Amino acid sequence: MPFDDINYPENPNDLEAFWMPFTANRGYKQKPRLLTRAKGMHYMTPAGREILDGTAGLWCCNAGHGHEKIVAAIKAQAERMDFAPTFQLGHPAAFEFANRLVDLAPGDLDHVFFTNSGSESADTALKIALGYHYVRGKGSKTRLIGRERGYHGTNFGGTSVGGIVKNRMFYGGLLSGVDHIRHTHDLEHQAFSRGEPEWGVHLADDLERLAALHDPSTIAAVIVEPVAGSTGVLVPPKGYLRRLREICDRHDILLIFDEVITGFGRLGASFAADYFDVQPDILTTAKGLTNATVPMGAVFCRSKIYDAFIENTEQGIELFHGYTYSGHPLASAAGIATLDVYREEGLFERAAALAPYWEEALWSLRGGHHVIDLRNLGIVAGIELEPRPGAPTARAIETLHKCFDEGVLIRVTADTIALSPPLIVEKSQIDRIFDTIGGVLKTVD
Repeated sequence: MPFDDINYPENPNDLEAFWMPFTANRGYKQKPRLLTRAKGMHYMTPAGREILDGTAGLWCCNAGHGHEKIVAAIKAQAERMDFAPTFQLGHPAAFEFANRLVDLAPGDLDHVFFTNSGSESADTALKIALGYHYVRGKGSKTRLIGRERGYHGTNFGGTSVGGIVKNRMFYGGLLSGVDHIRHTHDLEHQAFSRGEPEWGVHLADDLERLAALHDPSTIAAVIVEPVAGSTGVLVPPKGYLRRLREICDRHDILLIFDEVITGFGRLGASFAADYFDVQPDILTTAKGLTNATVPMGAVFCRSKIYDAFIENTEQGIELFHGYTYSGHPLASAAGIATLDVYREEGLFERAAALAPYWEEALWSLRGGHHVIDLRNLGIVAGIELEPRPGAPTARAIETLHKCFDEGVLIRVTADTIALSPPLIVEKSQIDRIFDTIGGVLKTVD
């Protein structure tokens, strides 16, 4: 559809009705930053100004914007069938997409449960973990373990196991029976580590502390992001994830990887599980799953988990869980086309090849104004800024606004700049991203 045929204005005259998520609504609506079109590596403003996308939208448009093959697949599916329920019924696209996904997944993650977002994927994974222990006669395993500074979406389960203070503080006690291991970030020992920090593998042993405190017979699962994204790009210490795996095996605890950000090429591999060579029991995804064109999430489970439900449940429904839009036809079609694009254009391999150049560009900012740490892995980077005295986050927010004015989109979380461009990014665009940030930081008090 030509843009001019869309029946809404490029510049709305009233911004009040939309209560925007994770946004300072008062400040934004006084000085809005609107995006009206997108193609390849760029957004465009109502005035026609190009904005280089340094964040793949919101960690999600890994193949860039407006890819013709994905757009065509969505259009064709909408014309063929717009919706079909997947409760006691099915449609071919959902089964085909699931088959394609398990072919890509590491190890024996052979079954996929479709959701509509990363938040729903997290809650689904937690429920599956609890149900798994129940159906095999270990109903005492009900405790869920998250990690400080973790982010697993904004539903009640994901918020409960998450460890970002502002995301939790307004909502009471959340779920009971939840505890947290300590986070992995330590500036004193890890500042300016290239890739995985050498220091910190012992931090995984905090899970042993909780096992001793609660008794392993009460712990169902541990959920972590292999690389914590929304809390500021926290790269795990060398050996940390493998040690978590060993502790979980020792105590019959399920290990859940939240790969909503790290899945689909972000680290130069299909999944972080592949990159780190650590096999989770459950793996959650969304974002790059459909290149963000149609909302969708997917939860991968090992065969032993699926088989436990099938073999220990009498005839009838084995898992009482699901969503109206699980395996939505348009999302499934978008996902199949997205996997085709990833393969045909070699985007995961491209990301791996670009990672050293990306790292060197990031490290050009060492010694830059206000920069107290740099973190990177694959095509993701974190630039931690010294907080402005008495005004935490203000320095990073000012940097975001000034970079946008200079034509580069970045993301900030607390006082950390987080970067994750589409995997189609060119070296010249990488240079522009970091040159712009470096120049802007010189103007920020």
